Amino acid sequence: MILRFTKMHGLGNDFVVIDLISQRFILQQHQIKHLADRHFGVGCDQVLLVEPPRDPQVDFRYRIFNPDGSEVEQCGNGARCFANFVREKRLTGKQHILVETAKGKIELQVNENSTISVNMGVPELRPAHIPFKASAQASSYKLKIGRKTINAGVLSMGNPHLVYPVDNIKKAPVGKFGPTLERHSRFPQGVNVGFMELLDRSHIKLRVFERGAGETLACGSGACAAVVYGRMRGWLDQQVEVELPGGKLQIEWAGDKAPVLMSGPATTVYEGKIRL
Repeated sequence: MILRFTKMHGLGNDFVVIDLISQRFILQQHQIKHLADRHFGVGCDQVLLVEPPRDPQVDFRYRIFNPDGSEVEQCGNGARCFANFVREKRLTGKQHILVETAKGKIELQVNENSTISVNMGVPELRPAHIPFKASAQASSYKLKIGRKTINAGVLSMGNPHLVYPVDNIKKAPVGKFGPTLERHSRFPQGVNVGFMELLDRSHIKLRVFERGAGETLACGSGACAAVVYGRMRGWLDQQVEVELPGGKLQIEWAGDKAPVLMSGPATTVYEGKIRL
């Protein structure tokens, strides 16, 4: 079977995007792992599937798979690429697109300046719904890593996130703490680990060790989680620029029950075919 795909990225967070509307194919886990493999396949941080909606009230179904073949609930950078993809492929002419994900519906808006805005929904702070093992909801939690105890924020943006404040992003222990925290016993489904440096009330730097993928150049849902945590602690204003290794995102959160809004670019790299 010859499968058509498109290679895309959002600030260096790269994806293999597959149209399963105009071509009929059921991808198996081993095939997804092969596609994501940077040595033997195409190579990407995640594989994105564009499918017909199950809900007639939405435009598309959006599915996300990590390089290990596991399916995840949300990806903000991927959502922006998704919006560009369905318009470039003429699957829709809409500028406002409603998409079904594993964690519910998200709204995508194609802006006049070619950026994409994503309504990422209302943050989930209740531990059982993240999911995270805690006796009560709090703005910050203590977690043990070996003999060390850290204070961090924990929430869900459709997928679980831990946000760990650091003094210097370049010296952050991403490679050391990332894998340990990703599989921490208090996270039944694992967690994405964000290392955040506060620059001022409207500007942070962020590195993210993504669950099932390792450190990536950008993580949209991680940027949203970091701003939510910073707002909860009183450190940040409503509109924040998040500087990631791959570039910058604009995040806005009014607080309380308001949704998080994310804006940034999405880029098509090339199109190809692969025999599976």
